[in-house]
Amino acid sequence: MSPAASKAVAQPAGPAERVVARLRRHARVLILPVLLLMATAGAATYALLVLPELWQRLAVGAVTLLVVLFGCLLPFLAWLTRRTTITSRRIIMRRGVFARERRELLHSRGYDVVVRRTWIQGTFGSGDVRINTGHEHPFVIADVPNPFQVQAALHELMEGAHTLVADRRRADQSMADGDTVAWGGR
Repeated sequence: MSPAASKAVAQPAGPAERVVARLRRHARVLILPVLLLMATAGAATYALLVLPELWQRLAVGAVTLLVVLFGCLLPFLAWLTRRTTITSRRIIMRRGVFARERRELLHSRGYDVVVRRTWIQGTFGSGDVRINTGHEHPFVIADVPNPFQVQAALHELMEGAHTLVADRRRADQSMADGDTVAWGGR
C-alpha cells in the first residue's frame, strides 16, 4: 500500500474537530489574592522602615515571601492552569499546578446540562455549568462567564453529534444487511 493510501485509511470519517470555546473561571476569583498582595506589600514596606533590628527585617521579609507565595501566586497559578475547552466533538477539562489532570467527555454520549447560579455569580454574569453523564461524579465547569450561552452551545453540539452517530449507525447497518448505499442521494 502506498503512503498516501495509508494516510487516507488512518483519517477518521466526518468533519475535522474544531475548537468552539476555551473557558476559564471568572476572573473575580483573583480579587482576594490581589487585595492580599497589595495589603502585604504595604504592611511589609511599613514594617521594614520601622523595625530597627536586622533579624526583624529578615523575619518580615520571610513572612511576606510566604504570604505572597501561598496567598497570591498559587491561587493565580491554579486559576491559570484550570481550563475547559469545548470542541465540536468533546469537552476537555485540564487542571493542576503540580499534578496535571485531564478529563474528556464526548458529545455523542449524551448528557444533561444544568446551570446553577448563586446571587454573586448572577451579579457578575457567571455560573456553574453542571453536566450530568449518569456517572457518580458530574462534570462541572465552575464559575464560567455566560453560562446560559455555554449551555445552549452544548445542547446544539450534543444534538449534532447524535445526528452524526445515528447516520453512521444507519449506514453501517445498511452495509451489514447488504443494501446498496446511494452516494449523493436524497
